[in-house]
Amino acid sequence: MPLTEHMRQAGVTPRLMKTTQKIKCPRCGLEFSLFQSRAIACVGCSKAALNCEKARCLRCDLEFPLYGPIVPTELGQRNVSVYMNKIIENYYKQVGRNSKR
Repeated sequence: MPLTEHMRQAGVTPRLMKTTQKIKCPRCGLEFSLFQSRAIACVGCSKAALNCEKARCLRCDLEFPLYGPIVPTELGQRNVSVYMNKIIENYYKQVGRNSKR
């Protein structure tokens, strides 16, 4: 999906578009986005805080590399991973995640 002018004005970038692109789990076939994977399946994982370069299936918990299904290069895999972690970190700062929970 190409970026429209309205999307650009709203702050949408090509990297953000990659994180919302649907990927398919190689084991169970569930389709989900990297954003969903990081926000739901990877919560609490210590690797997620270290810019993990994998996606985790929401259904079967299989971890698989971003290289291939989302990005064509290993460098792209690292860039998307770092970018995704910044988005999740920003989200938790904005919603005021309570450390006592």
